[in-house]
Amino acid sequence: MNRFVAISGCSGGGKSTLIAELGRRGYAVVPEPGRRIVREELAGNGAALPWVDEAAFARRAVAMALDDLACLDRGGAWTFFDRGLIDAAAALQHATGEPALDDIAASRPYHRRIFMAPPWPDIYAIDAERRHDVDAALAEYARLIDAYGSLGYEILILPKTTVAARADFILETLNK
Repeated sequence: MNRFVAISGCSGGGKSTLIAELGRRGYAVVPEPGRRIVREELAGNGAALPWVDEAAFARRAVAMALDDLACLDRGGAWTFFDRGLIDAAAALQHATGEPALDDIAASRPYHRRIFMAPPWPDIYAIDAERRHDVDAALAEYARLIDAYGSLGYEILILPKTTVAARADFILETLNK
C-alpha cells in the first residue's frame, strides 16, 4: 500500500499548520516545495519566484517534488506531503499550457485518498512567501480539484475545525 499522503488545497487553508501537527505526532512530513523555493529565491537572485517567473518556479517545484519522492522509503509508516508533485505539475501546466499532468498520470505517487484544505478566508493571510490574493488562491484550488480528480484520486475535503481535529480526521480515515 502506498503510504505517501498528499495534503493539498487552497493557499492559506491551514495545510502547513496541519503538517506541523502531524510531525509533532511523530509522522514523517515533507514541507511544501513552493515555500522552500521562495525562501531560497529570496535569499538568492530571485529569478524563479512565482511572481517573477511562474514557469521557472513551477519547474523547480516539479524537480523538488520528484527529489522528495525519490529520497523516501515507500514501505515505511505514513508520510505526509504539504503539497507535492501533482500540485507542482498543475502549476506548471497552468503557467505554460504544457500537459504536465499527463507525465505523472500513471505514476500514482500518492495514496489513493488525498486530503484537500478548502478555501477558508477567515484564516487566509498574505505574507512574504505568499503574495497572491484570495481570488488567485480560489482559482488555484479549483485547478487542484480538477487535477487530482482527473488522475483518479479520491478527494476528501478537510473539515474547517481545529488543527488537532483535522489531524485526527486524516489518521482515522487512513486507518480504516
